Amino acid sequence: MKKTVQKLLAEYGTVAVVVYFVIFFAVLGGFWLAIRLGWQPTSAAGSVGTFAAAYIATKLTQPLRIAATVVVTPFIAKLYERIQGRRPNV
Repeated sequence: MKKTVQKLLAEYGTVAVVVYFVIFFAVLGGFWLAIRLGWQPTSAAGSVGTFAAAYIATKLTQPLRIAATVVVTPFIAKLYERIQGRRPNV
């Protein structure tokens, strides 16, 4: 997995980092909102503050977020190139 992420960063650079952080903050915000609206985590995270619980839940999803970044980044990069009017290097 580490080599895949390194290859992704080498090929897509900033786009991969932006995609990862957009996914991270979307998941963090989703967990925060879910907890604020009444979802009760059944772990130790349930006894801490809302943001801390959301952060812990987000960290638990890190492998899924990395996998989503690896899958989604090539499509986002192509879309970005199309919007910018650049031709893909492939």
